[in-house]
Amino acid sequence: MAVPKKKVSPSRRGMRRAHEALPRENHAECPNCGELKRSHHVCSSCGYYDSREVIAAEAVKGVVRT
Repeated sequence: MAVPKKKVSPSRRGMRRAHEALPRENHAECPNCGELKRSHHVCSSCGYYDSREVIAAEAVKGVVRT
């Protein structure tokens, strides 16, 4: 059975895990309202995607008319 001969130092352990960090999400400016939004996602403040209104503005803000 394989057993390590020496304890792995915190420095070496950190160097091994250095590439495991979460990647940063890229954000782009919404061409309609100017807010930051995730690329290829519907804007959460105005409901537009690709210069079209996908979600009604009232539904985005949380106001639902009945």
